[in-house]
Amino acid sequence: MNERTILKLQLPTDPLWVKNVVESNIEEILTDHAFCEQKAASNAITLIVQNPNLSDLVQEMAQLVQEEMDHFKRVHDIILERGYTLGRERKDDYVNELAKFIIKGGTRNQQLIDRLLFAAMIEARSCERFKVLSEHINDEQLAAFYHELMISEATHYTLFLRLARQYAEGIDVDKRWQEFLAYEAGVIQRYGKKETIHG
Repeated sequence: MNERTILKLQLPTDPLWVKNVVESNIEEILTDHAFCEQKAASNAITLIVQNPNLSDLVQEMAQLVQEEMDHFKRVHDIILERGYTLGRERKDDYVNELAKFIIKGGTRNQQLIDRLLFAAMIEARSCERFKVLSEHINDEQLAAFYHELMISEATHYTLFLRLARQYAEGIDVDKRWQEFLAYEAGVIQRYGKKETIHG
């Protein structure tokens, strides 16, 4: 998978992040990853709560919650297998910065579309990070695990984009997505140096 063409991300992750940061902080990365999965499930639940009348979205998000919590458990299982314990939740500076780009005010529809594109953006970057991890980490179990999750995240990314296009009411989703991509490129320049999935 060529993430530059499929995901449209403008700035790739430097593989040295894996060698210089991840491999010496496996426990930290796994804890952060577990909470990323939990937050993804929480975001899907929030979308259900805010949009109970959108039946397709509710059905898709209900399934997504199950998938994300399954991923959470699988990461937690690896944590336990390795003799670690789940640490405290880490603040996700990348996600917090990305959230600043979501439209404040506007119509309910504009807010929904931006929320869906925000989720798509996180899934796209997570997919790209998992690809880099799967290709460069010197750990066979984690390489295989992250390859599998890379495929899953790509599916989630396309799901959120599809829902954004489905529910857009006069909104140019492709134009707004290009704006998200440009903004994300500026955000991600400051990351890739910490022992977190988006760090």
